Parts: sequence; C-alpha cells; structure tokens
Amino acid sequence: MPERMLVIHYASRIAKLRDSLRGISGLLVTDIHNIRYLTGFTGSSGFLLLTKKKSIFATDFRYKEQAEKQTKGWDILIEKGERAATISKLSKDLNIKRLGFEPSVSYAFFQQLSKKGLSMKPVRDSMERLRAIKDEEEIVFIKKAVSRAESAFLNIKDYIREGMRENRIERMLEESLKKAGCNCLPFDIIVASGKNSSMPHARPSEKRLNQGDLVIIDWGGEAGGYFSDMTRTLLLQGPDLTKKKEIYNTVLKAHAKAVSAVSSGKDAKKVDSAARNVIKKAGYGEFFGHGTGHGVGIQVHESPLITWNSDDVIRENMVFTIEPGIYVEGLGGLRIEDMVVVGKKKAELLTTLSRELEIL
Repeated sequence: MPERMLVIHYASRIAKLRDSLRGISGLLVTDIHNIRYLTGFTGSSGFLLLTKKKSIFATDFRYKEQAEKQTKGWDILIEKGERAATISKLSKDLNIKRLGFEPSVSYAFFQQLSKKGLSMKPVRDSMERLRAIKDEEEIVFIKKAVSRAESAFLNIKDYIREGMRENRIERMLEESLKKAGCNCLPFDIIVASGKNSSMPHARPSEKRLNQGDLVIIDWGGEAGGYFSDMTRTLLLQGPDLTKKKEIYNTVLKAHAKAVSAVSSGKDAKKVDSAARNVIKKAGYGEFFGHGTGHGVGIQVHESPLITWNSDDVIRENMVFTIEPGIYVEGLGGLRIEDMVVVGKKKAELLTTLSRELEIL
C-alpha cells in the first residue's frame, strides 16, 4: 500500500466532523496535525474554514503547488496579508454568524480575531474524539511503524553491552530507524542506564553501561506519517540483581493486568488502575508517577489518555500504549511499553518484541 491516505477517508472524516458540530455556523481549524488529518496536507502553514456546505483550505504561496497535489475536495486559497483579516473576510462572505475555533489557538490570535468583530466559540474535543478512533488504513500504517521500530532495534541490539555509551546506542538506533524506512522520528530516543534510568525521560549521555545496570530504551518508528512508541528495559550481568529482578517482574505483571483490562466501553482510568494496583500492592506505588498509557497516531501523544484521572472511555479501534514503570532513585528504573489496538472484546498487542527479562 502506498504511504498516503485515500481521498474517500478524508471525505468521511470531514462528514463526521460536520455532524459533530453544534451551536456554530463555521469551524476554523488551525492545528497543523488536524489539518493533515482532514486534508492530507503535509506542509507547515495553513488553516481550514469549514461550514455545512463549504470547505476552504488556505495556505501561503510556498505551499501552493503542494496543496494542489495533496488535497482534494477543498477550495484552495493562497493567503495574502494578515491571516486574521483573511478569516474575517471569509466569515462574512460565508455568512458565518458564530465561528468555532480549537482551544489550541493562542490567546493573541484569539484577540486578533475578536477585534475583527467575529463572534467566536471554542469547540472542545471534536477533533480529538474523531482522531482517537483509527480507521483500517491508519492501523495498517501504525503496524508498519511498529514493525520498522522493532526491526531497527533488533539490528542494533547486539551492540548493547557493558562499556557502550548511552548516546552511542542512541545514534545507532536512530540510523537503524532511518534505514528501516522511517522518514522522521516521533520523539528523541531515550537510552538511560544505571542511576540515570530512574529518570523516566532521561536524555542519553556519555555514560558507559556498567555491570548490573538496568538499561531503558524508549523509541518509536514512522510509516505514512503515523508513529509507534515502545520501551524495553534490559539488565546487564552483575552482582546481586535480586531487587532489580523483583521490580522487573512487578512491572511485567502490572503490564499484563492492564492489557487484560482493556475492553471497549470501559473507563480508561480503570485500565490505569489495573496496572497501578499491582505496583501499589508490591510496595512501589510511590515510584510509579506517570500515566499507564496514551494514544498514538499522527502524534505520539494524543487521545485517549490512560491515567488515574482520565475522563476518556475506551472504544473499538483506539490505539494506545500500555507502559507501567517503577523508578527508584539510586537503584535505577524500568518501563515496559507496548502498543495495543482495541478489538470488539479485548486488546490486540501490536508490538511483538519479547517482554521477558533479558540479562545481557
């Protein structure tokens, strides 16, 4: 399958978005990720103005030819002059009485639009809810992003050994991901060993891997503009590994409980609780401070949120991570992260790398 979206999917998304809008006569879309989701446009500048009958895509001269090639079914407008003035004129021409806008709009831009006399209303979560449910083609791309990430890791895994520097492993993995076909990386690769591993988002350093180190590697792949996200924690041979093995097995059990708790219609916070309760019962509750997971798609962090305070409800074809962890300052930390897609009754694991503890 070529790495591009089909026009029919864009039309379906736009129709669903129109159906979800209430209390407004037009919607302004400025988030570049949402623009891509609705149009297929991969440039960095533009906005959409959507009414019940009109679909306008505006961008600047730099992207004129690209927009004409990548977008179908949109009236393309090349911006000239101030954006707020352009939006104001279009709204008047289209008789938009109340303009919906995304909460991500900056306050400064909101003020500019308000000064033009536009009546505006924030539209919350419409795009997020739409993007959270993946269609068949999106899932194909995500699976391909997973496959690329896994093959890239396996290609460099034998180099992960005592004496290697964290940032050397990072560079090797980045190169391997690009060789696997990833056009970009979803986030900066994390390689953290020994005491550094107790920091969930530690940056790779000059530190060398030592005997007995826990080694966290968190990375992702890309395919067709969609991302993957996964983490594996390895353990280097050394003296007195008992505590580290105990912590690993606790996280592994929490991971399994969370995966088995996933089902359509369930509150996301219950999936988080399934993992968190295992870790609390083992006496490590205070050492697991982040959420159990997050959605992944054209962004590496999107809806749903799998956290203790999430209001999201799990739905079929959502794709998200399951990533419990324990981080003990002075000892080290570990995380096991996989991606799942929600089926009719349970979760399907998209990641295939072994989750059993590997001692190198």
